[in-house]
Amino acid sequence: MQEITIRDDFIKLGQAMKLAGLVGSGVEAKVLIQDGLVLVNGEVETRRGRKLVVGDEFEFEGNTIKVTAL
Repeated sequence: MQEITIRDDFIKLGQAMKLAGLVGSGVEAKVLIQDGLVLVNGEVETRRGRKLVVGDEFEFEGNTIKVTAL
């Protein structure tokens, strides 16, 4: 499992996907999320603005990423 570290209280899902290196752009993240291809805490998420907090996990194409604190 990969981890990304955040400094603030939350990170938006699209930004988290970019930070994790799963997508190259926000537009790419938007399309994948809207198509229902991303899971957050085991459930399909279609809002790219979904706020992830420490402890949340998201999945895309077999990659699981956990949000951790700095």
